[in-house]
Amino acid sequence: MSRKTAKESEERPKHWVSYPRFLWRSLALATDGSWAFYAWMTGLTAIALVGANAWAGQVASGMGVTGMSDHVSWGLYIANFTFAVGLAAGGVMMVIPAYLYHDDEMHDVVIVGELLAIAALIVSLGFVVADLGRPDRFWHLLPGIGRFNWPISMLTWDVVVLNGYLLLNLHICGYLLYMRFLGRKPNPKWYVPFVFLSVIWAISVHTVTAFLYSGLGGRPFWNSALLAPRFLASAFVTGPAFIVLALQVVRRTTRFRVPEGPIQTLLKIMRVTVLVNLFMAGAEVFTEFYTGSSHVAAARYLYVGLHGKSALVPWIWTGLAFNVFAAIVLHTPKLVAKRPLLNLALVLVFSGVWIEKGMGLIIPGFVPSTMHELVEYYPTLTEWKVTAGLWAVGMMVFTIALKVALPIFGGEVGAGERSWKRDDTPDSEPEPAPAE
Repeated sequence: MSRKTAKESEERPKHWVSYPRFLWRSLALATDGSWAFYAWMTGLTAIALVGANAWAGQVASGMGVTGMSDHVSWGLYIANFTFAVGLAAGGVMMVIPAYLYHDDEMHDVVIVGELLAIAALIVSLGFVVADLGRPDRFWHLLPGIGRFNWPISMLTWDVVVLNGYLLLNLHICGYLLYMRFLGRKPNPKWYVPFVFLSVIWAISVHTVTAFLYSGLGGRPFWNSALLAPRFLASAFVTGPAFIVLALQVVRRTTRFRVPEGPIQTLLKIMRVTVLVNLFMAGAEVFTEFYTGSSHVAAARYLYVGLHGKSALVPWIWTGLAFNVFAAIVLHTPKLVAKRPLLNLALVLVFSGVWIEKGMGLIIPGFVPSTMHELVEYYPTLTEWKVTAGLWAVGMMVFTIALKVALPIFGGEVGAGERSWKRDDTPDSEPEPAPAE
């Protein structure tokens, strides 16, 4: 080590000094903003409090306040859980171009996708807790305390992949932001292996979730080998759709530079995935109605109604119409060029997949029941309040994360050290200075 390098190392503040400074500065960024920011956060807080109050009433009164029953034991909560997991997995569509294909422009904004994964995972775990009639018994799933049943139970696999994916993204984002704050070049060995692991983990997150359903032999509607690929295809629709909308909001409301390249890359990905998702949906519909398989009754209930019961028919056809409209817009250059119309298509495809993967997947698995009974499910006001509250919490987490991360990641906020360049030496522990 040269004398100059040794001197620079000695002048750097120790981590026990700089890290509390980083946390304090992050807190300041999270709480400082314009009137629009405060209005947005106030609205989200109000919705979250309404949801918390509804959930407290549900815990006190029991699951009888929901529309679920012995016949339909999974409802709006699990439907949103499934969708939120896909949204978290969809964030990997920024990581792959940035790190695997060395897209520099995507690398500049990849933090948005990683923060989306964190927020979506928090939401998905929240819906799991909301679905528990006795959340105080959650400790039974804790390894070493309760009976975890890993690797026998697919549920335990889901616990592992969800929490593992959350920890991976927290580490990656935390380390990169801390290094940017210090003005140092991140050491690749401390985050690059975790980035590549997160790509595999993102795919496993939604695959394991799909296996939870397809592995239930008593629910023939879910016993399809296409379920996992469909989950991934839909995730790679909703994730990019949300990120494109978020990047445009960031571009309009902050000084963070958002190049057009990443937006166009994500739209190219969506042009493929939206068609793949529609194709897989069509393949399942053909198989059900043409072959008359064991779960054609559930498919009939979903798409055309069964024995006068048709609660889900308007839902599924609305969702499919949204997806088709978005596919047409995305594949028509003149329509894509009209940004308001493009944004409408992104909102509709996001909503369409939510309907398709939520109400269109979970509920038909229980209707008709294993005893061929037709008991329809209608979410109650309590469920809608809790659902809105949890999504509000997710948006609060995502908003605050962006509020903190973007100024640091963009170089506007730091510890006062020099900014790093690509040819700088990676951050490492200071070596002792050579003897005089």
